[in-house]
Order: sequence, then structure tokens, then C-alpha cells
Amino acid sequence: MSDASPIDLSNQFLIAMPGMVDPNFAGAVIYVCEHNADGALGLVINRPTDLSMATLFERIDMPLESSPIKDSPVYFGGPVHTDRGFVLHAPIGAYGSSLAVGSGLALTTSRDVLQAVANGEGPAQILVTLGYSGWEAGQLESEIAQNAWLSVLADPAVIFDVPASDRFTAALRLLGIDPIMLAGEAGHA
Repeated sequence: MSDASPIDLSNQFLIAMPGMVDPNFAGAVIYVCEHNADGALGLVINRPTDLSMATLFERIDMPLESSPIKDSPVYFGGPVHTDRGFVLHAPIGAYGSSLAVGSGLALTTSRDVLQAVANGEGPAQILVTLGYSGWEAGQLESEIAQNAWLSVLADPAVIFDVPASDRFTAALRLLGIDPIMLAGEAGHA
């Protein structure tokens, strides 16, 4: 039995280490929305798909018309439930199925947030993913102990203001690390 208190990685970025071999997560930056004794849920924030927001909204019968986000990509959030949409947004708002996740952000899975966006009344900042990344109880902690991930307190600017191609480097810089400094394995004396 350990006296160590459980870690809570909610509102943190997970940054894949170079040794990550799972193609779903190699080079990924994940925003952890929820982490508790039951496991963790997060969204990959640096994997845009070929699907545009305009096309997604057309598919769900909510045309975006001239919205400034119509050409923005929908992201691959992770390999779980890739047929479902997950909306990370700020400000939090009052939507049907939302979880406040920290730093003034919310994760919403209900259609009402998308309807608000289609009506031009949605959150000012939005990232939509298909699918999410999930871990069972203790699984994420084990992966971190095996040097699969680095973690750092999330900065919403990295999610919403930095181009997807630069988010990995931007997340590392929050730790003061240049990507060139990363090695694939931990050092052992």
C-alpha cells in the first residue's frame, strides 16, 4: 500500500514522448478533460482531419453559412467513439451536457452547443473533435511512469491560438523544453 496521493492530470497537456509507438498518439498533444480514480478522458488537440467544420455542420443539418470557423478543421480526438463529437470551448456557457474542465474551458457533448455556433451565438473559442482518448483506472499513471508522456498545466492559448502543426512544440515550451532535447528513453545511471 502506498501513501502517495493520487495525481490529478485534469486541465493538463499530455505530450507524447519520442518512444510512443501507438500511431494514435505518436507526436500527440492531449488536453486532459477529466482524470479521477476511474480513469482519464482527453482530446488530441494537434491532429486536424480533412473534415471541415462547414462539412460537419452540413452533415448534421446545421449550415454554418458565413461563420468565421467554417473552414476550420475538425480534429481526431482519439480512438474511442470516433463517431461522436466532442466540443472543447470557452467560455463555459450553459449547455445540456457540459463538463467544466479548468482554465475557463468546458467539454460539451450535447448538440445544443453546435446549434448555438450555427446560430452565431456559440462560444468564442471552439475545438471540435471526433472521438476521444481514454484510459482505465491507473493506466495513465502507469504510462507516465514508463516515460510515455510528459505533462504540464494546460494553456488555452495553445489550444485556440497556436496552429495545430505548432502545438507540440508550444506545449513542450511550457515545460522549457526544446523538442531537440527529447530522448526516446529515460536516462539510467
